Amino acid sequence: MIIIAEKLNGAIPSCAKAIAARDEAYIKDMAVKQAESGAAFLDVHASVKDNELDVLKWMIDTVQSVTDCPIAVDSSDVNVIIEALPFCKRPGMFNSVNGSSHKIDAAFPILAKPEYSEWHVMALLEGENSIAKTAAERIEVFESIMSKAKQYGIADNRIHIDPLIEMLCTTDDEEGISMVLEIMRHIKTNYPKVHISGAISNISFNLPARKFVNQAFAAVAIQAGMDSAVMDPLSEDLRAVIYAAEAMAGLDDFCAEYMAAYREGIFGAKK
Repeated sequence: MIIIAEKLNGAIPSCAKAIAARDEAYIKDMAVKQAESGAAFLDVHASVKDNELDVLKWMIDTVQSVTDCPIAVDSSDVNVIIEALPFCKRPGMFNSVNGSSHKIDAAFPILAKPEYSEWHVMALLEGENSIAKTAAERIEVFESIMSKAKQYGIADNRIHIDPLIEMLCTTDDEEGISMVLEIMRHIKTNYPKVHISGAISNISFNLPARKFVNQAFAAVAIQAGMDSAVMDPLSEDLRAVIYAAEAMAGLDDFCAEYMAAYREGIFGAKK
């Protein structure tokens, strides 16, 4: 699993407080903990209304002062992301684009440049003006994104597709988990090198004992092809379920990674 660590996000109250106070110690500590817990990317999202680029630069500089873990530059404003890319010392992730032509037409020419050829990109299956409601509509958005990626020479293995994981408690089965899994299977069957991603914790919003719902979703999503996730790498229980699910899906030869994780203490075992 490619882990995109989610904790450096101003939408999280504790992180918002640290951002407002310019608390470098908090940002550094969270960056190191997530990197040491197996993150492939550290998502950095200022989530502020004013001076977003300046705040993002401060966060990126602070993170890079303590870890070499690549950064996922996160903003709803595609132009802010583009302006923040030069702050990063090494290739990371552009988070994100969607089916909107103005976002893709702004982002993909940048990602096609030689200096950004190793950057990954998160793409949400949102339509031009709204969230697509059916699997067919989201797959149509996906195909449009892939057509543009091909046009700009962006390789499949640089693309992470978020099929839009929604709250389980507010959707019926047809519109919820079954649809998302159907989309995942379609992508993995037809574009095996494309990464399937998304925020695991979205599934459990407004439910009690959320960690169990998150773990269950991770297990079934991995079976459907999910190999990238925005998640909390500090949750050892979730990471343990991911290792087990990957072994069950035939993605871990001889359970080697599962056994290595056990020896490292992921499951509470002695190191």
